Order: sequence, then C-alpha cells, then structure tokens
Amino acid sequence: MSFPLLTATAVLPAVGAVATAAVPAARRTAAKWLALLVSLATLVLAIVVLVRFDPDGSRYQLTESHAWISDFGVRYELGVDGIAVALLALTALLIPFIILAGWHDADPLETGSKRWRPTQGFFALILAVEAMVIISFEATDVFLFYIFFEAMLIPMYFLIGGFGDRAHAGSDENAAAQRSYAAVKFLLYNLVGGLIMLAAVIGLYVVAGSFSLAEIAQARANGSLHMATSTERWLFLGFFFAFAVKAPLWPLHTWLPNAMQESTAPVAVLITAVVDKVGTFAMLRFCLQLFPEASKWATPAILVLAVISIIYGALLAVGQRDIKRLVAYASISHFGFIILGIFAMTSQGQSGATLYMVNHGISTAALMLVAGFLISRRGSRLIADYGGVQKVAPVLAGTFLIGGLATLSLPGLAPFVSEFLVLVGTFTRYPVIGIIATFGIVLAALYTLVLYQRTMTGPVKPEVSAMPDLRARELVVVTPLIVLLIFLGVYPKPVTDIVNPAVKQTMSDVHKTDPKPAVEAAK
Repeated sequence: MSFPLLTATAVLPAVGAVATAAVPAARRTAAKWLALLVSLATLVLAIVVLVRFDPDGSRYQLTESHAWISDFGVRYELGVDGIAVALLALTALLIPFIILAGWHDADPLETGSKRWRPTQGFFALILAVEAMVIISFEATDVFLFYIFFEAMLIPMYFLIGGFGDRAHAGSDENAAAQRSYAAVKFLLYNLVGGLIMLAAVIGLYVVAGSFSLAEIAQARANGSLHMATSTERWLFLGFFFAFAVKAPLWPLHTWLPNAMQESTAPVAVLITAVVDKVGTFAMLRFCLQLFPEASKWATPAILVLAVISIIYGALLAVGQRDIKRLVAYASISHFGFIILGIFAMTSQGQSGATLYMVNHGISTAALMLVAGFLISRRGSRLIADYGGVQKVAPVLAGTFLIGGLATLSLPGLAPFVSEFLVLVGTFTRYPVIGIIATFGIVLAALYTLVLYQRTMTGPVKPEVSAMPDLRARELVVVTPLIVLLIFLGVYPKPVTDIVNPAVKQTMSDVHKTDPKPAVEAAK
C-alpha cells in the first residue's frame, strides 16, 4: 500500500499537539520549539502533496479509502483537487508564522495576576486546529468532513477565551469577561450552524444512501439518484447556512469582530486566514457539487447577501476606532468578494474566488501580524493612541503599509488579481451586481489609508517616541509574507494553473458555461 500522504499531513500536527501539551510546565521554550518544528515538518509534507498533485490528472488525487462505520455507510475517504491543494498549502504555510508571531503571547504574566496562561496549551491548540482544518480540506466523505468541521470549534474556543489580547483596557476581571463573551458567541453561532448542517447531512444520507462524494456523483451521473426539487433546496440551505456562518456572510457575521478583537493577533490570523476558509471552500466542494440545481436557484439571493457583506463590512471598517475590529470588518468585506465569485457561476469568478482565498490569507496575515507587533509595543488597540510611528519605527511602518495596500488590492500585489477576476466574472453575468461590488474597492482604499495616516504619520506621540522597530524574529515572520504578496501579484500563474482545472469541473457540476461576449471580436 502506498504511503498515506494525506493522512500524514493531518496526523503529524495532531500528534505534535499531544506531544507539545505533554512537555513539562517548566520547559516552555522546548514546547515552543517542538510546535514550530512540527509545523515546519507539516509544511514539508504539504509541499510534497503540492509537487505530487497533477492539475491535469483525475479530479481527486492521492486518494485514501477505508471502511470506518460500516453500519451507517461512513467511510474514511480522503482526496484533494486543485482547490483543496491550494488551501492545504496555505494552511501549512501560515501556521509556522503564526507560531513564531505568538512566541511570547502565552508566557506567564506578572506575579499575582489571575491570568495564568499555560504556554504548552496555547501552541498545542494551534497545532490541533491545523490538523482539523487540513483534514477538512481533504475529506471526500460528507460525514467525515462534518466531524472535523465541528471539532475545530473546541480548540478555537479555548484559544479565544483562554488566551486573549493583553492590550485590554480595564481590570483582569473585565478582560476575562470580554474574552469569555467573544468565545461563547463564536461557539454558539458556529454550533447552531453545525446542528442545522447535521440535519441536512442526515437528510442527504436518507436520500442518497451514501456520504461519499464519489458515490453520490456516480449515482447522479447514471440517473439512479432521484432528489425532489424541494428536498434538494432544503438540504442545500442546511449546508449553506453552516458554511455562511463559518465564512462569515452577512447577517451571520457578528461573531467575527468580537472574536478577533479579543484574540491575540496570531489567533486572529488563525481565525480569518485559516479557519474561515473552510466555509468558503465547502461552498465549492459540497454546495455546488451535491446540490447543483439548488445552488442555481439560490444564486440571486446569495449574490445580494455577498454584495451587502462587501459594502457593509467596508463601511463599518471605515468607522472603527479599534485596529483589530477594522481588520475584522475588512475581512467580512473580502469574504463577500469570495462568495460573490463562487456564485457568479463563471470560470473567472470561481478562479478569482479560490485565488482570493489564498491571497486574502497571506495579506490578512501580513497586516494583522504587523498590527499585533505594533499593539504589543504600545499596549493599546485604539487607533487614536498612535501617531508618527513611521519616524521611530520605519520598517514596522513600511511592512504595515504593504499589508494595508494588499488589503485594498493595489495592482502589483496578490489580492488585486483575484479581486479583478471576481469582478470580471461577476460583471459578465450580473453587471449590476458587479458595478455595486466595485464600490467596495473605493471604501477599502478609504479605511486602509486612513488607518495608516492616523497611526503612522503626523507628529510623534510621546507614548510611541521610544517604540522599537521590528526585531529579527518579527522580520522572519513578516518578510516571507511580503515577498509572497509581491510575487503572486506579479505572477499568479503557479496558483491559477493548479485551481483552474478544478474550477472547470465545478462549473460542469452545476451545468454552467461562461456567457458569450455581447460583441464578437472583429475577425
């Protein structure tokens, strides 16, 4: 039997999480290094998956299939297409930077503080989330996917509630209450979505007699799967609701600003750059593939919600006084673009949406991690507490600017290509929706440049006059992300070559083709 490469990419961080948690309490530094080495080894395995994947080969590759719960038709089935490979690589790439950025975030606080933070637990939970996200991207059995889609909520709950941001105004008790509120809100929103999805998963098994994507696709192809229109629509809504909460899509988004505000910067990146991608990925893999007719039926409503997310998130980002909440609302706007591209039902839109998932992960990581370094120096998340930082910490200010420019999709940086593809793909089929969504770009420029102006330019405030510039560890975190933003902005072909064949297969699932140009090219 060939080496189970996909299983190994998920099992390695899971085993690493257990090993990290088991490190003696007095050896915190050893636990950090162990977690970092495990994350790097997982990245190596992800690169092997990337190298072995053939974009022009079969739809699902490196497949594994074993009997699991035979009485209920549940199998342990894994396989990756181009979209899953790209997101698996993104996850494995970001986790080492998240660990390095949070190197001191879980160190014990001052003597007498009621907030004791077990370092080993912090890094073990990050590795546990990585394992669950990876297997979610790999699972081709619906029930297997559901288990880890829900299980990742547990370590995320403890990361938000137990390891909150130190830059919190007020007493320890007030900070703990705010963290607890954010963690519970995150958990409840996602649990409700998951429970509704569970009902839909059971309904799918009753109708299809299987949880396997391959078996359901084959049954649909040979005509043996008969699903009533109303049944398909209800099942679609059950799946889509859970994914829209995770993504998040307006009006199911309200947990995200609280969660990101109360988390450490690395955990905030873990939420929006890694975990939330499972929701948009699942829309492509499960909603469109399992329920093609219902997906087309729901498209007009979903496009309206996506446009509302784009404009609403951007408008609220403009008015934020808290740096983390600003990035959170900007992410809501960006997820609106991703969902818009998915349901535009064009190859450009879906390629752009997939590329946007990757590019948003890198750009948000760059911006939020630099913001975290800034906040840790000043001890405040409030924009008004900064000013003139570029004069005392020019490297920090420069990297912050590049992360911000990537967030507003400046040409030459990675998100521009993906956002352009989404808008072009949307405009060719839904021109009015495309035009309205374009205003999100204008608002993004506004909130990004205003944030930079208020924090980095102007007179140097006394509280930041002695602020140190980025240190060596922080440069190791930020520099590769900046390089990737520039490289993929100039040359996105390595990613598009991987995802485009998978996008074509998804378009085939929903029986959609790109609309013909209104005016034929001159011969």
